[in-house]
Amino acid sequence: MKILYFNDFRLGVLKGDNSVVDVTAVVQDIPHVGPGDLMNGLIERFSSYRQKLEQAVAQGQGVPLASVRIRPPLPKPTTIDCMAVNYMEDGTRSAPAPINAFHKSPSAIIGNGDTMVLPDVPATIFEGEAEMAVIIGKRASHVKAADAMDYVFGYTNFIDGSARGLPPAGNVFFQMKSRDTFAPIGPYIVTKDEIRDPQKLQIRLWNNGTLMQNFNTDDMGHKIPRCIEWLTSIHTLEPGDIIATGTNHRGLNPFIDGDKIEIETEGLGRLTFNIKDELKRKWERKTRLQMHEAAKEKTAGNYPDITPQAEGKYAKTA
Repeated sequence: MKILYFNDFRLGVLKGDNSVVDVTAVVQDIPHVGPGDLMNGLIERFSSYRQKLEQAVAQGQGVPLASVRIRPPLPKPTTIDCMAVNYMEDGTRSAPAPINAFHKSPSAIIGNGDTMVLPDVPATIFEGEAEMAVIIGKRASHVKAADAMDYVFGYTNFIDGSARGLPPAGNVFFQMKSRDTFAPIGPYIVTKDEIRDPQKLQIRLWNNGTLMQNFNTDDMGHKIPRCIEWLTSIHTLEPGDIIATGTNHRGLNPFIDGDKIEIETEGLGRLTFNIKDELKRKWERKTRLQMHEAAKEKTAGNYPDITPQAEGKYAKTA
């Protein structure tokens, strides 16, 4: 089942590929004060509502998906956990990096058709990492890897926006990752029964129609069950919480004013959003891999090389 919010946060279920059925009335008895609470409540109670939703979709006419405004499918997760350096970079790393993660503010969430706004800060570059996100289906604490997939509700596309290189050195992740609009998700949640193997999905990201990131989830250094095991050994995850599973850094590229970004994970639909920068800063359009290949000194499996800012406020002059 593909579940989404549309227009003024009506709850919908995709019927076929091109129409959405309004199922808001089916779930009105779930206690909630807003769309975030409603979606989290539905996820928690999904086994009791699935048949009702399926019947509503079967009987409903639906409206064309292209005629509605798609909203973020998870407006109010309690937690967004992002796995850090969790890919083998197409086999160029000799071993997985030590398992690690960071929090991203839920207030950073935007949806399909929305705009990521680049703030007036001295970042060396703005990037967005294409990722597959895991949606938690029930309260999870100290979960063993062998049982971890029982706690998964579904999946969605996720972008981890980043304002890199902000001073002071060493004080980076919070101010780099948690800025408003830096977590595009969607266009909908796909329940886990529709995804045969989440560790064999192709993830692609296009910037203005040019394919920049293209990698498979089988390249994860720490697979989904291990991520859930490790995260829940630290804190409890609630229904509707998000685990962003990381990215392959080789295709990362600068996000610049006017860009149209599209991400598509196999089976999860395509999420599209725009980039706005009132300062009109510019970077040469090169990927991390292209910069890495041009560097005189290279480190296998490490792609820290970023394109220097070419124009605008904060650009360093020679």
